[in-house]
Amino acid sequence: MQRFRYHLALAVSLVVLPAMAVHPVPVSLVQVSLAPRRAAAPYQVGMASWYGAWFQGKETTSGEPFNMDALTAAHRQLPLGTRVRVTNLLNQRSVVLRINDRGPVPTSRCLDVSLAAARALGFVGAGLAPVRIDVVPAAPVPAAPLPQLAER
Repeated sequence: MQRFRYHLALAVSLVVLPAMAVHPVPVSLVQVSLAPRRAAAPYQVGMASWYGAWFQGKETTSGEPFNMDALTAAHRQLPLGTRVRVTNLLNQRSVVLRINDRGPVPTSRCLDVSLAAARALGFVGAGLAPVRIDVVPAAPVPAAPLPQLAER
């Protein structure tokens, strides 16, 4: 933690000091919060498995054919099309997946991921991994530009 604070103070000084030389700013206006940020509560924590070649090309619940090389997943309750960040709790690897199917069938598991997702998360060989699931907020839709009035 001490090393982190040192690097943070160094980074802030590299940004603030050159600005102070051009535009002097009272030091009292520069505040750096070193309080640790709390992570948001996960949507779900549980065991994940993966599925691949046996289901390749078969129709998913969303109607699209299953592609084991896509970053997709099956979940029981999340709406189809929801994007989630899945983190493998054993190695801290994470990847953003799109929910396009229902499952998994065994109630001891909370998520089935595609083969590509399992590779990215690093648990193909093990078959199962404890994961954290966080829902990724949808990107805001940009507002349409206002129509231009014709000049007379």
